[in-house]
Amino acid sequence: MLYWLSSFSEGGDIFNLFRYITFRAGAAFFTALFFGFLFGGPLINYLRRVQKKGQPIRDDGPEGHLAKAGTPTMGGILILSALLFSTLLWARLDNGYVWIVLLVTAGFAGIGFADDYAKVTKQNTRGVSSRIRMAIGLVIAALAAIAASALHPQALTNQLALPVFKDVLINMGWFFVPFAMIVIVGAANAVNLTDGLDGLAIMPVMIAAGTLGVIAYTVGRVDFTEYLGVHHVPGTGEILVFVSALIGGGLGFLWYNAPPAAVFMGDTGSLALGGALGAIAVVTKHEIVLAIVGGLFVVEALSVIIQVLYFKRTGKRVFLMAPIHHHFEKKGWGEAQIVIRFWIIALILALIGLATLKLR
Repeated sequence: MLYWLSSFSEGGDIFNLFRYITFRAGAAFFTALFFGFLFGGPLINYLRRVQKKGQPIRDDGPEGHLAKAGTPTMGGILILSALLFSTLLWARLDNGYVWIVLLVTAGFAGIGFADDYAKVTKQNTRGVSSRIRMAIGLVIAALAAIAASALHPQALTNQLALPVFKDVLINMGWFFVPFAMIVIVGAANAVNLTDGLDGLAIMPVMIAAGTLGVIAYTVGRVDFTEYLGVHHVPGTGEILVFVSALIGGGLGFLWYNAPPAAVFMGDTGSLALGGALGAIAVVTKHEIVLAIVGGLFVVEALSVIIQVLYFKRTGKRVFLMAPIHHHFEKKGWGEAQIVIRFWIIALILALIGLATLKLR
């Protein structure tokens, strides 16, 4: 919104700063961070009052989680409010890619909010039917994929770019939309599965988002893409503003979510942030790199899939409990130990994913 102030610039004045993505990205970060610090406390107090019993805790979960009973959920509202406010304030609102990512984020936030609301009001862990959530998520992802395909340069439309291999594209044709749907919905649900310990999901989300933000800024600049030998997607640099706002809002939330958490992110936050990561990967043509950058989320999701399939086939379990972070809890690892080690893994994977820009 404030980008329009650059129209008053004649060069060399303060209004000229608003033309630079890096300046607006930094401003978006601090705006979202300040928003989180300012409204975090009042929001948590409000959620405590209206939810009373807080998020229901699974009886069959790790024993230590029973002590968290009464902790309010829907803390993702804080992240998303800071994110949306800051992005709308500092991003160029004539950029279609920004709107795709924003609408995917808001759409999956709506799904998560409905699920959290059902859990809190009914005081059970079931929430909204998984089929309904999946169906709505697929519709949102399909619309985003179609819009992204329409905005991509003609040479990249419906193409799958491979990391490491220079100038290699696979023409997916009509299958690009279903593929992009799987990426977005898969990312949303993978982050949702990861959100099981205090602070476990939000830091890897910020790490992955920061990496994708660098990639978005890089592929949006023709000089960088020519030097690195990656595909140029004009306009994606503006996504860095969104990512910076996400990181600022995420840090504001982590202030209250650090163990012991004063509030849980809930499906409101985890589905929305996961969907955002998937949408960014699709618009920047880095869907495969997302699997590397977000490798922690992939492992968490795979642990659930493996557990379910193996149990149905044999009646036995591969892990003591899935997702895999609960497996380590059952093995005696402390919550803080798991969280910090998973953060380290997320950072390593992000650096590997970032390295694919140069490895050609």
